[in-house]
Amino acid sequence: MSVTAPQGFVAAGVAAGLKSTGRPDVAVVVNRGPLKVGAAVFTSNRAKANPVIWSQQVIRDGTVEAIVLNAGGANCFTGAFGFQTTHETAERAAELLAVSAGDILVCSTGLIGSGDEVFRAKVLAGTEQAIAQLSAEGAEAASEAIMTTDSRPKRVVAAGDAWTIGGMAKGAGMLAPGLATMLVVLTTDAVLTPEEADAHLRHATRVSFDRLDSDGCMSTNDQVSLLVSGASGVTPDPDEFRTALTEACIALAEQLQADAEGASHDIRIVVENAASEDDAVVVGRSVARNNLFKAAIFGNDPNWGRVLAAIGTTDAAFDPYDVDVWMNGVRVCTAGGPDRPREEVDLTPRATHVLIDLKAGDASAIILTNDLTHDYVHENSAYSS
Repeated sequence: MSVTAPQGFVAAGVAAGLKSTGRPDVAVVVNRGPLKVGAAVFTSNRAKANPVIWSQQVIRDGTVEAIVLNAGGANCFTGAFGFQTTHETAERAAELLAVSAGDILVCSTGLIGSGDEVFRAKVLAGTEQAIAQLSAEGAEAASEAIMTTDSRPKRVVAAGDAWTIGGMAKGAGMLAPGLATMLVVLTTDAVLTPEEADAHLRHATRVSFDRLDSDGCMSTNDQVSLLVSGASGVTPDPDEFRTALTEACIALAEQLQADAEGASHDIRIVVENAASEDDAVVVGRSVARNNLFKAAIFGNDPNWGRVLAAIGTTDAAFDPYDVDVWMNGVRVCTAGGPDRPREEVDLTPRATHVLIDLKAGDASAIILTNDLTHDYVHENSAYSS
């Protein structure tokens, strides 16, 4: 059920003709209340799509009635026409739901630079169709409607103490932090203020989606939204809710990683004993974005030298000649030199674990990434994104 698992939410996904496959491509999620609280985190890319620009205005007062999402067109770099398309989408949804357009979030995903009268007409028609089909059973279709190159939908449900969190996500490429490249909708029937929702969402995002760095490419349309209905009537323990929301976001991030375009390895980079969490993140990310390392993993080669070369480019506090590196449980490097033979490392499983011990403090971080494959290059040369 994902986004409709919590009380107070309905959803729908319909085919409006934006996808050439005829699959669902417009989704709507509506908060029936009694609370209409919302929070959102957006891409830090200076090049922002029109729906992001619109939604950043909507979220300022912490009130959200619904969210409209479309695949099949990013509506980015489409000028004034594109922003008006987003505005009209919100207005059409607001009219049908009898709410204010200023309380409607909008998300789009697809080809950058695409958007014309036909695109606008299909998005508006799809919005109407989806609102006409809203139901508590519509979450599955909604999660399918936001897919682009995804091979499968991403969904999550987490149960708390008499309250629930639901979520859906899309993303299979351009997965890089700040935010990460994705559309995510989270819902809960817990009772939260706008300030609480914002704080919880930012914490959860920081240690989940912002740690997913599949290919180092940041998109223009990223948005993670949290809608709060309060329909359970339960005010959760703050720590309990934050933990549950974070775990739900991590679960979605891992599903996104597992569906990354062309990937044959899901790489979990754990950085331990760093001088600070920021140092741990920057070290892990330097490896995740190193194409030589990613190509080596694709070739099942435990080339730990590429790990040390990558982390040496950072300004993190550590001695590169006192670093240990493990690959899938085998310590291949100790104190900046060779340890166990490479032949002991089995990199044939999809799950790949890299542990880097900086011996510089007690902070740690985890970065999720993927290998660099022929299929990734083929898909992103054959498909406009």
